[in-house]
Amino acid sequence: MPAILCFGEALIDFHPEGADTRGFPRAFVPFAGGGQANVAVGVARLGSMARFTGMLGQDRFGDFLVDQLACNGVDTRFVVRTQQAPTALAFVELDAHGERNFVFYRPPSADMLFRVEHFADAAFDECAFMHVCSLSMSEPGLAEATREGMRRAHRAGALVSFDLNLRPDRWRHVDDPRTVMWSGLELADVVKFSAEELAYLAGDDEAAFFGRLWHGCTRLLVVTDGAAPLRWFARDAEGVMPTYACEVVDSTAAGDAFVAGLLHALMRQEITASRFDDWLLDLQGIHATLRFAAACGALTVSRRGSFSALPDAGEVATFMDLQQ
Repeated sequence: MPAILCFGEALIDFHPEGADTRGFPRAFVPFAGGGQANVAVGVARLGSMARFTGMLGQDRFGDFLVDQLACNGVDTRFVVRTQQAPTALAFVELDAHGERNFVFYRPPSADMLFRVEHFADAAFDECAFMHVCSLSMSEPGLAEATREGMRRAHRAGALVSFDLNLRPDRWRHVDDPRTVMWSGLELADVVKFSAEELAYLAGDDEAAFFGRLWHGCTRLLVVTDGAAPLRWFARDAEGVMPTYACEVVDSTAAGDAFVAGLLHALMRQEITASRFDDWLLDLQGIHATLRFAAACGALTVSRRGSFSALPDAGEVATFMDLQQ
């Protein structure tokens, strides 16, 4: 069965629990998370085959993440472990509307030590999609590994998915993050941005942005904006779609759930690199796929956590039926 290979970040998200009289958390509860690990779990929960590759510390947090990935149906054979750095940690702050802010405890962290030679050839066997994120490009050696992974996925006949997942704090040491981000973006077939991320890269000139985007590999860009309608763009078409109204409890893994839903839906339709351009001519198919992805995101924000918040296919189907 073809698989979706997710490469990059797996970490421990510590969520606050309770508060003292001055509003400080009484405790922080660990949740398995990390952008690309979330996507892998989301894909597996929906019923597609998911693989994860990346580097974790040889520590209890790394053990916990491997266990949680495996328990959720993700193939962990290609996870690399190291004693040179600990597994990454992040502390999550949620505001009154469920919007999150992260405080990362890195560098160094194990995921940043992954290099080209750590990719296993077998990870790309029967790989239909590879999913990556710009967070895996904020360190030069890791950035080259990310780009080489994308190139290897293309050589294996896979489509490449890219989520910008902008975290400005992770780029403070880089003079021009946009240049590095573009070096990955130009290798991606499917791209997911938030509206904020599109504004960051495009500035006041979306026309120039799209002119450059379509000169690379990209054939589909999806731009989400919370509860506002999402926008999608192909080289010869574009559209706007409403999303689902829902109560936001925790938005931590919302974008990852959307990507997982999008990739799973494409897998279910047996979309391959050779069929992708024809699929992009089917507006009804695009809209149905994006509605499914949006439902995955909506369900995820309605509950707390990262892996623990991601829905399965039955939950998504029930949710969509109730919204009609």
